[in-house]
Amino acid sequence: MAVSPAVTTPRTVALAVISPVRDEAQHVRRTLDAMLSQTVRPQEWLFVDDGSSDDTRAIIEGYAAQHPWIRVISRADRGQRVLGGGVIEAFNTGLAALQNKNYQYLAKLDGDLSFTPRYLEIMFEAFAADPKLACVCGKVFRPEGETLVEEYISDESTCGQFKLYRREAFEAIGGFVSAVLWDGIDWHRCRMLGWHTLSFHHPEARLFHHRLMGSSDRGVLRGRSRLGRAMWYVGYHPLYALAASIFRMRENPRLTGGLMMIGCYLAAALSFKPRYPHPDFRRYLQRWQLMQLKARFLSRP
Repeated sequence: MAVSPAVTTPRTVALAVISPVRDEAQHVRRTLDAMLSQTVRPQEWLFVDDGSSDDTRAIIEGYAAQHPWIRVISRADRGQRVLGGGVIEAFNTGLAALQNKNYQYLAKLDGDLSFTPRYLEIMFEAFAADPKLACVCGKVFRPEGETLVEEYISDESTCGQFKLYRREAFEAIGGFVSAVLWDGIDWHRCRMLGWHTLSFHHPEARLFHHRLMGSSDRGVLRGRSRLGRAMWYVGYHPLYALAASIFRMRENPRLTGGLMMIGCYLAAALSFKPRYPHPDFRRYLQRWQLMQLKARFLSRP
């Protein structure tokens, strides 16, 4: 008589996960199933439905009926997807609505991701190894047909799709800034305060992003134009803005997306658009960017 393998109960950690979602019916099951497969699970996972017009909320409610640590609440529909500021407004709504206030770690998780079963376990091993680690993630890959395309981020940066924070560090920076490129401002602010931030390759700690970055609001070109303006606002050095735009020219739509980025950056500069109102942050950011460019140039054969 065959013996069924033992079922291992996932370990629960003092982690609160908040997922702002809007019209994610196509992808959100992947995210839910990925979390349910984890060897380590959060004590609470709160979805904030930010005005969905599809079946997003109904899908989440179906899972929540089986798993009481999953909940969903709704915000009034503002009539459109608002990236950056809108996402953080929804996140903050969730933060205020958490039932368990004793969390030690906090995450913002998008509804279009999947990830490997040991993902959280490996992230918490990284936290345990470095008491000054503020935020951590694995590397992000986008499935394209039968291949995986890495969405490049430096090893010091952390991806916006799954921000996993030590609570102490998150509160030290005052939370997320309600602006486009909030997911770059946050980890730079951490490092300014002496915290560490990290993304790393691990075969059992991969994130799979099921939508091209920047394409969720009426197409990629609109996203690239928004990113160009955001680079000016945050304080990108012109050389780094150019390098980032050239890098994006390799992605679809090839060439035009990167041209749109640098064009909108220059247009914002020439019209003296407002910038992130912290000159010390902008100086720090530009020093870091120039060091990155120098290191990349010196590493070339």
